[in-house]
Amino acid sequence: MAYKDVYASWQTDPEKFWLSAAEAIDWDEAPVTALTDKGNDLYEWFADAKVNTCYNAVDRHVENGHGARVAIIHDSPITGTVHKLTYRELQERVASLAGALRAKGIEKGDRVIIYMPMVPEAIEAMLACARIGAIHSVVFGGFAANELAVRIDDATPKAIIAASCGLEPNRVVHYKPLVDGAIELAKHKPEFCVILQREQEVAKLGARDVDWHGFQAGVAPAECLPVEGNHPAYILYTSGTTGAPKGVVRHTAGHLVALNWTMKNIYNVDPGDVFWAASDVGWVVGHSYICYAPLIHGNTTIVFEGKPVGTPDAGTFWRVISEHNVKSFFTAPTAFRAVKREDPKGEFVKKYDLSCLKTVYLAGERADPDTIQWALDQLNVPVIDHWWQTETGYAIAANPMGIEHMPVKLGSPSVAMPGYDVQILDEGGHPMKPGALGAIAIKLPLPPGTLPTLWNAEERFRKSYLTHFPGFYETGDAGMIDEDGYLYIMARTDDVINVAGHRLSTGGMEEVLASHPDVAECAVIGVTDQLKGQMPVGFLCLNTGAGRKDSAVVAECVKLVREKIGPVAAFKSAVVVDRLPKTRSGKILRATMVKIADGEPYKAPATIDDPAVLDEIKIALQSIGYAK
Repeated sequence: MAYKDVYASWQTDPEKFWLSAAEAIDWDEAPVTALTDKGNDLYEWFADAKVNTCYNAVDRHVENGHGARVAIIHDSPITGTVHKLTYRELQERVASLAGALRAKGIEKGDRVIIYMPMVPEAIEAMLACARIGAIHSVVFGGFAANELAVRIDDATPKAIIAASCGLEPNRVVHYKPLVDGAIELAKHKPEFCVILQREQEVAKLGARDVDWHGFQAGVAPAECLPVEGNHPAYILYTSGTTGAPKGVVRHTAGHLVALNWTMKNIYNVDPGDVFWAASDVGWVVGHSYICYAPLIHGNTTIVFEGKPVGTPDAGTFWRVISEHNVKSFFTAPTAFRAVKREDPKGEFVKKYDLSCLKTVYLAGERADPDTIQWALDQLNVPVIDHWWQTETGYAIAANPMGIEHMPVKLGSPSVAMPGYDVQILDEGGHPMKPGALGAIAIKLPLPPGTLPTLWNAEERFRKSYLTHFPGFYETGDAGMIDEDGYLYIMARTDDVINVAGHRLSTGGMEEVLASHPDVAECAVIGVTDQLKGQMPVGFLCLNTGAGRKDSAVVAECVKLVREKIGPVAAFKSAVVVDRLPKTRSGKILRATMVKIADGEPYKAPATIDDPAVLDEIKIALQSIGYAK
């Protein structure tokens, strides 16, 4: 069946489509009703079902004779170790941890915050919560105490599961003092903390702390507890533009059905294949495609502790793929740009046998055509951009490789997936013609597995996503759809700039800049201009060993934008920088850069990878007359 037929079958009868997909899940009580309309633009999927996530991710594979299959490969170039866990071993470890949590009073509906590095125990903690119906909230390991405290007060967890430390290529991150500091700052106090002691740093335990292994001793393992289909599986906090972070809720049944469907239809992997999402469990990719989807589908998933370059070199990705027989690889464009910058000619790629690799997927930031083309040239496999959000939990638009390998259009994450009626709207909420730039919105209801609300914040949910375009979910992204139905994500809505009355996409300018042979990575922001309203300013990171004068590259880039987009872009200012300010998940902090350029007060966002880079950006902007 071709993509258009699959999409049409969803359009014709959405509930029948998703009930059919639900047959791949093992239910305690199978759903009879797919969609429940709660009124006021609120919906729930499979609310009448009873099911357990951990059973579907672990136990059923053991019961079906696959206990010896490897479930998790932990690869840590930082410690120089590789460790594999089978599904049977994972079942035993998760049941033991779940039993110990239950013995300490954790019950269905209780919240548990997980604050862990990239170790298998992070996955075990998530699954142990799911096993007994607890609601986990994973917080990115290394977040400052204040950010952790904010999440403690919002989720009000009964327990925190953490490690003694996290590891980065050149430093040890002291997790236990951060946890203690966060609890001290928070109004809500958890009853106990479970601490995984790592040999690189053994933490001193206090009165509320229990040792990961010690508190499991002599405790009966827990069986899987069936929960309602609309029972929250987890809360994942995503930073809002203002105020407290937003707690995205994921309901259990829809999450299971949708993620399982994506593994074959989007990522084209079969049970037993090795799937690697090079992300962190603290982000949505880590939830969906390191932990849940691969295990639900019976795949082998990789938990990777390291960086794409520097651990030990720019060949780390290729070593992991080759060594562990990875079939499908998923990472962020920013990771590929980092590798490309260090190894523009792909010398490290040539060192490894990558014949196992069939497809590469990119998401998280706009995948500029130049980066995709570099990856295509080096890897000789399809490189697929796809687009989704923390809120949706999986791809809104993609090239569905397990259904049909559709023609790739560079710069586009391809077409809307079943469940998503994606439209381009003007500021008044009216549909726009093909090729016109506008706000990307999705007609309600959203499909299974997407957010039904925010944790304890229904009004904020409405205001953030449902109010601007009644009957639609507002994505916050801007883009266009072409005549063939291909979607182009051009920028966040806030990054569409107005130059002398012309609405222009900063993403379109970035695409042009990235095509310059010496540019490894770039960003464009709109700065305030008294005459034209806004003016674009470009930031260029050059390839290692480019050997060119910065002024020459800048002049060529300005000329390139003028040639490709035209004088209307008014692109006259660019500056070379060593690095761009990013979140730990690789997103460029354009809004903070705008504040710096306009001379407004700003502070380093909690998610920033390295706050020192903001000072470098300010100095660079001052060199071209901004940030006064």
